[in-house]
Amino acid sequence: MKSDEALIAGIDIGAATAKAVFLRGTEILSSCVIPTGESVKKAAETVMQQMLDELRLSKEEVAYSIATGYGRRAVDFADEVITEISCHGKGVSFLYPEARTVIDIGGQDSKVIEIDVTGNIANFVMNDKCAAGTGRFLEVMARALNADIGEIGMLSLQGDEPCQISNTCTVFAESEMISLRAEGKSRDNILAGIHSAMAHRIIIMGNSVGFKKQIVFTGGVAKNTGMKKALEDRLGQEILIPENPQIIGALGAAILAGNKVKR
Repeated sequence: MKSDEALIAGIDIGAATAKAVFLRGTEILSSCVIPTGESVKKAAETVMQQMLDELRLSKEEVAYSIATGYGRRAVDFADEVITEISCHGKGVSFLYPEARTVIDIGGQDSKVIEIDVTGNIANFVMNDKCAAGTGRFLEVMARALNADIGEIGMLSLQGDEPCQISNTCTVFAESEMISLRAEGKSRDNILAGIHSAMAHRIIIMGNSVGFKKQIVFTGGVAKNTGMKKALEDRLGQEILIPENPQIIGALGAAILAGNKVKR
């Protein structure tokens, strides 16, 4: 089998979801996203097996696989592990060759990454110590407002007078939000304020890296239309979102695995 015909796998085990991408050459054969659940090891095995079953293939037919994400070291069947920073750069560059900045917001961390023309990392900053600026922050706010996490982005866009949220610490922001409800503020305006405050925190964090065009938004939170709008309003420029923003790390891992096979 020629190297460009080899079956390649990228597996990204995050705190909230496990993702896998299969490539053959430069063609994305298939992708899969499942909840990580309690066991990162089981999630890795499950997402890989689902992909193999879908394509009617066996694990032995995979020429090379790379694991990434916070649970990458639990993927004992992978040939190699690589940090998610590098994988996100390669994944974004594959889809958007002109991209120079990646904003990645997942369930438990957030990153702003500068990439060069080849998708290699030029600079980055990461928040993985605090829930503020992550999907976890939005989940807590949604629950406190009795709103579905999948709907809060659209609800925030309906706010006509966004509330000023002075705290981005999850605990204090939740208390502040409860006080705003007691004052009679609408849920839509509170959510608009929450998204704006979170966007402000991401931009403050990323200012040391900078936001060069094109900017691509990845991770599970990229599916939130209110977050995209809040970031664009703060930055004053358009942000691009892949069709499936959750798989970019796994895609980058697969691309790096393909490069290994070619070499």
